[in-house]
Amino acid sequence: MRFLAYIIGFLILIAGLAWAAIEAGAPTLWVEIGAVILFGIGIITGASRTRAYRTSPDVTVVRDNEVL
Repeated sequence: MRFLAYIIGFLILIAGLAWAAIEAGAPTLWVEIGAVILFGIGIITGASRTRAYRTSPDVTVVRDNEVL
């Protein structure tokens, strides 16, 4: 779910940047290429950031004869 929210936010950012670039007079082809590159970067960073949030349960195994 966090990955989806990250990607949606990144798509909104890309759309805003593309719109600004087109309004500034950048060629459409270069805007499309930049958007694809940014989308790839967004997927890579989103996957790496959301992977860090996964937590494993903290479990301590103690045998009967051991003392903590």
